[in-house]
Amino acid sequence: MRHIPVLLNEVLEGLNLSKNSKVIDCTLGDAGHSEAILDKIGPKGKLLGIDADPESLLRAKRNLYRYENQVIFVRDNFVNLKEIVIANNFENANAVLMDLGWSTPQFKERGRGFSFENDEPLDMRYGGITGETATDIINDYSEAELEKILRYYGEEKLSREIAKEIVGARAVNKIDRTAPLVEIILGVYRRKLKTDKEIPWVGGIHPATKVFQALRIAVNKELEVVRQVLPQAIEILSSGGRLAVISFHSLEDRIVKQFFVKNQNKTIRTINKKPLVANDEELKNNPSSRSAKLRIIEKI
Repeated sequence: MRHIPVLLNEVLEGLNLSKNSKVIDCTLGDAGHSEAILDKIGPKGKLLGIDADPESLLRAKRNLYRYENQVIFVRDNFVNLKEIVIANNFENANAVLMDLGWSTPQFKERGRGFSFENDEPLDMRYGGITGETATDIINDYSEAELEKILRYYGEEKLSREIAKEIVGARAVNKIDRTAPLVEIILGVYRRKLKTDKEIPWVGGIHPATKVFQALRIAVNKELEVVRQVLPQAIEILSSGGRLAVISFHSLEDRIVKQFFVKNQNKTIRTINKKPLVANDEELKNNPSSRSAKLRIIEKI
């Protein structure tokens, strides 16, 4: 199943693309945005596509096979944007896109513990085979550290109770798969709701959603990556070039907004004062777009 790109028309219009443009897609994914961008910039336009996940990069290459000679594929984390651009002689780009969301295949088809719908190893590393895993965090962090991660990154109201239960459970058996973690979370919610019945959904959102989100953000250092890459994007843009950022989490959007406000009328000008969001038709056809926010700036 191919991921559906969000706010596609808004991205294409907001980037102000023209024929023969040089464009960077920092989060290539399934290349839905990039495919439309390549159609827009014509046969002589160039695209630099970056993704840290080798599986995503393979999918993107298949989806963009028609544009083989126009695309440079790079397996790397976009936190290294400036180095990547220099290494590939792609300075003075006309447009940069960052879609900070995670595609459906990444969640459901990777077997790395991103999804709580199946019993999978608690890994959650986006790319590569090195670095801290979700298993490491769950089993090695203190109760206070776990509570902070769940509360801050996941905005989980029962963070304290869940952290306490995790610490108690791991003292008996190591928690290294998604199923036992989900059962711990559901147990906390059952006690909170004073019921012993099965509660797969609470208010339309699975109780494990925020915990898994928090762990994923912590493992991949997602917020720090956003902070580091934004100034690099401005630096490598040509004068008049545009940067579009799609965020799906309030913490990410806050970082983007604050950076844009801080640099307004210094190095950039804002294209849309308020973030663009999905219209009713897109929400109907692609429910995952419901939390997407698009902010666009132009380099002065």
